[in-house]
Amino acid sequence: MEWYVKNPDWWGDVSGALVPHPRMLMMSGMGKSSSDVGSIDTSSVSNNSGPMRMVNPGSKNIHDAQKSSLKFLIYGRTGWIGGLLGRICDKQGIAYNYGNGRLQDRAQLLADIQNVKPTHVLNAAGVTGRPNVDWCESHKPETTITNVVGTLTLADVCREHGLLMMNFATGCIFEYDAGHPIGSGIGFKEEDKPNFTGSFYSKTKAMVEELLKEYDNVCTLRVRMPISSDLNSPRNFIAKIAKYDKVVNIPNSMTVLDELLPISIEMAKRNCKGIWNFTNPGVISHNEILEMYRDNIDPKFKWANFTLEEQAKIIVAPRSNNEMDASKLKKEFPELLSIRESLIKYVFKPNKKNLTAGTAI
Repeated sequence: MEWYVKNPDWWGDVSGALVPHPRMLMMSGMGKSSSDVGSIDTSSVSNNSGPMRMVNPGSKNIHDAQKSSLKFLIYGRTGWIGGLLGRICDKQGIAYNYGNGRLQDRAQLLADIQNVKPTHVLNAAGVTGRPNVDWCESHKPETTITNVVGTLTLADVCREHGLLMMNFATGCIFEYDAGHPIGSGIGFKEEDKPNFTGSFYSKTKAMVEELLKEYDNVCTLRVRMPISSDLNSPRNFIAKIAKYDKVVNIPNSMTVLDELLPISIEMAKRNCKGIWNFTNPGVISHNEILEMYRDNIDPKFKWANFTLEEQAKIIVAPRSNNEMDASKLKKEFPELLSIRESLIKYVFKPNKKNLTAGTAI
């Protein structure tokens, strides 16, 4: 065994073994295929015509073979992120099914896994409250059953079946403090313990995140104030604050879904585990976003600010404001854009182009 370790090239090129159907390698002239929409993989195979011959499988062949072997089981069919994940899978040609079982019902989850036979499980289900997290303050048992009991049950069922669970969680479990002052650029890291329990929603999310640390088959993605190019979505942070009479003006870390959800699919392929701050690097304030909205979407748009103290008078539960350190995610995906750059590329430029072309947002 030691000799083989010291002489790894003795076997030659065995990469063909990674392709499920080696006969496909005998095809003449494998054409170049365009990159999958929504995929962050840019590898391809050159177009070579000629007689039938053995072709050495390149990275695109391996990528296609991996893609064809993937099958996702997604929870959160009726939710915003769950729906977007399905669309991305469609664009990338990844097989998937939405789960039918309720998270807290172990038997139903087992039935889903037995029927679908997934390679990965993506959990975007959870209780956030309607119209906002204040709902959770008066529905604590319902919030706990789904956000804590349900999430843990799904993680445990996945563990029993050797499945990785990608868990779309929240970064709204922190708030600025003495060690992370507002405007300092010092963000909360993955290993930091949550310090915000002002809302019951955040309390359940912090609780389940701590318990999920005991499961080595879970990848926890801390999403914050999610934004997408669909400015009509009521869950979109921009759409929310654009409708408010008054807004606070505090810099926060945020998640541009158009950029980060395809990255979450790639993370599943790479079998990433543990906790990840799933935000774009840097922070941006409410006023800065609304200024971009005015300059790119509605020149007549106006808004007013109020203080946290004034805000507290019209909401039931306090809100989380913080900066997340995204250096771990940036190291894994160097192409990740800062929050401002991502907003321009994925949200405001496309919508401005649509407006110029006369297309409604």
